[in-house]
Amino acid sequence: QVQLVESGGGSVQPGGSLRLSCAASGITFNIYSMGWYRQAPGKQRELVATFTTSGSTNYAGSVKGRFTISGDNAKNMVGLQMNSLEAEDTAVYYCSGRTYVRDYWGQGTQVTVAS
Repeated sequence: QVQLVESGGGSVQPGGSLRLSCAASGITFNIYSMGWYRQAPGKQRELVATFTTSGSTNYAGSVKGRFTISGDNAKNMVGLQMNSLEAEDTAVYYCSGRTYVRDYWGQGTQVTVAS
């Protein structure tokens, strides 16, 4: 089993920045990708960004140029630097860890962007 624990959510004004972090523990050796997804009220969960153990990254079009994902394979950690935040970024952000057998999810952390 894999446990994912997020930290770093909160409230910020439009244009501000936040950084999210996620640490994986447990049986982590077969994780090949970690990332962030988000779910706004009344909407489906959507991809934000992913990072693979080979170093490749993938971003949703809506966050490209504003968000940066970073990973530390040795520490099984992934971070998400969010800049130029917009009201539309308000959501619960979930850390994910992917193996070839299943996906794992953190408990989620709230990000609220409001003036």
